[in-house]
Parts: sequence; C-alpha cells; structure tokens
Amino acid sequence: MPLFIVYFIGATFLSLFSLCSAVYSQDSAAETPEAGYLLMFGFRGMTPDADFINFIKQGKAKNFILFDRDITTNGERNISSPDQVRRLTTSLREAAGEDCFIGVDQEGGQVRRLKPQKGFMDLPSAQRMGQGSPHETYEIAGRLGSELRGLGINLDLAPALDVDSNPFNPVIGKLGRAFNTDPAKVAEHALAFGRGLAKNGVIPVLKHFPGQGCAEKDSHLEPVDISKCWNANTDLKPYADVFAAGWPGMVMIGHLSLAELDPLLPATLSKNIVSGLLRKGLGWEGVVISDDLEMKAVTEGRSIKEVMALALDAGVDILLFGNNIAYSKKLPETVWNNLQELIAEERISAERVRESVRRIKTLHAAYRNGETKVEEPDKIDKNTAQGEK
Repeated sequence: MPLFIVYFIGATFLSLFSLCSAVYSQDSAAETPEAGYLLMFGFRGMTPDADFINFIKQGKAKNFILFDRDITTNGERNISSPDQVRRLTTSLREAAGEDCFIGVDQEGGQVRRLKPQKGFMDLPSAQRMGQGSPHETYEIAGRLGSELRGLGINLDLAPALDVDSNPFNPVIGKLGRAFNTDPAKVAEHALAFGRGLAKNGVIPVLKHFPGQGCAEKDSHLEPVDISKCWNANTDLKPYADVFAAGWPGMVMIGHLSLAELDPLLPATLSKNIVSGLLRKGLGWEGVVISDDLEMKAVTEGRSIKEVMALALDAGVDILLFGNNIAYSKKLPETVWNNLQELIAEERISAERVRESVRRIKTLHAAYRNGETKVEEPDKIDKNTAQGEK
C-alpha cells in the first residue's frame, strides 16, 4: 500500500478519534452540568476576589458560608458591618444566580458570626432561649430571620438539636449551644427557632445528626466516638419529634462515630447512618448537608477526594468546605476537579448528582420570593413532642 494512502488513513482515523473523544468528553460533562449545587465554600475577603468570582460564574459553586474570623490569621474574614455584608452577598448572588445558598453560623451566644459589636442584633444562646417558652424562641428567631434576609443571607446553619447531656462537652455543653437537657423541650425550641427563621425566608439547618450532646471531644481536632454515651431515646428523639411536626429546612450530619450503626465510618461518611437511619429510618426526604469536611474527624487518614466519595455515596447532598481550618486558595478548584473525577470514574453516578440537585431545587422552590409555609405562631406551643400538625 502506498505510503501516502497509509498516512491519509492514519490521519483520518486520528481526526475521527479526536472528534469522538471530544464529543464523548462533552457528553460526559453534559451529564452533570449542575454539580456546583453540591458544593459549599468558604473564602477570604470582604469581597470575593476575581478568581473566585470567575470560578462561581462557571457554575462550579452555588453555595457559600461566611465567617467573621479567619482562623489561621486571627483577623477579620468576611464580616465587618451590615452594609459590607449586603455588598458581599449581592456580589455572590450576581455571580451565582438567585438559586444559591449564602449561609452563616448564627446560633446565638458564643456561636454567632454576626456580632452586636459590628452592628448586628444581639442574639442569646440556645441555652438561654431554652429557659423561656418556645413562642419566645420563635419571636427571637423571627427577628433574626428578618435581619439575615435583609443582609442577603438565606441560610442559617442553626439550630443545634443536640441534647445538653454532658455539660463538659467542649463544643456543645460548655458553649451553651443546647436548648435543654430534656429531649422533648429541645425539639420544641428547635422547631420554634426553625419556624421563626422560615417565616422570614431563611432556611434553618438542624445539627448535628445523630446527636453529639454527650460527646467528650471536638471533631474539629480529632475523631469523636459517641458509641458509649449515645442513646436513641435521648439523642434521636428530638429528630423524630421535629420531623413529625414538619421541619422546614436542612439537616446537617455530624462527624460522629457510632459503632452500633457503623463500626468503620463516622456518620458523615456512613451510608448506614445517612441513607439508613436518617432517610429510611426517620423518613427524612429533604436536603442533607455535611459538617465542614476539612475537620480532622473525617480527614484523618483520608484524602479530600476519598472523603467526598464516601459522603456522596452515603447520601449527603451538599459538601461543605469552610476553607478556614487550613486556608488554600486552590481548594475550590481541587474540590471541583475531584468531583468531576469521581463522576468520570463512575464512583459517583450522574443520577446520584441529579438526585441531590432535585432535593436542593425543591428547597429553593419552597422559599422562592422569600416565603415559605410554616405553622402560625399561636400553634407552636401545641405542636410539640407529639408531632401534631
């Protein structure tokens, strides 16, 4: 065969192969065009820098978390005044679109990113609110929801549904983050808090499933095993009560090891706990968000990619990366690339991504125009542990 014919056939084959590869690549990418809905990032700055804005405009991130303090520098991070926060959230929404979550940890007391010293409302701790009536908690949360919505924040990573069973718990009891020692009262106040936010267009987040009130360690710093102190009648009861009464927000999974449910993996990475106990056992069909996936309770001995794979396989919908425990400007792109690799490697299916996107969009639809349906204030005290509607 003449050499020029061999060359022509070879060149044609390579061209066709390149074309097919390009088409396959485009089709593969087209299977999961909305994967950014599954990611939440923290970032540095009172305004997002140009690189992060460009990243957002590409659809690689739909959700953001704001912090007042940068852990590694001990300086300001995203919050200095109400006007500045409004400008910040406006810039994020302009880049990401209206269907994004902009969140903050605003529980009250020692856990509040928006502090009165910077012009924000004074918010009592959950422990203090728990000493009053659920109706009073509803009213306080209503004022908070109004403030957050006015700042452009539509997600509050609160309240904690942990029972105050260990006053020496370094991240719950010692910080006054639990409403009460009585599981039924915890449920009443958490439900009232969530409804107060929801009535004003802010999505509440229950945390930290399956309950870490009894814990003795801090999951930011090390693995936390609650196997010997966790009790379903105490720690799980508030979730059952709140779900029965109609929870209007998300649920956050804690990085908690519970051997009776999963001897190998913490809750965030456990299909037994997320898809099993939470979804099938308690019937939760809404959005599940992880706690910060840079915390040592899940990263110790695991790569970020492995953590992401396990969390998504477990049934988590939104992967939270605060990028504050150890800041890296490259983290968002690394996380995005990891997600695309997991999909390309078929460790996470395109349908699994779409499943989470559907849940997230359903929640957005429920809060469209800053409105959602919740029980009227005078019914809150009646809708308690019996799960009445």
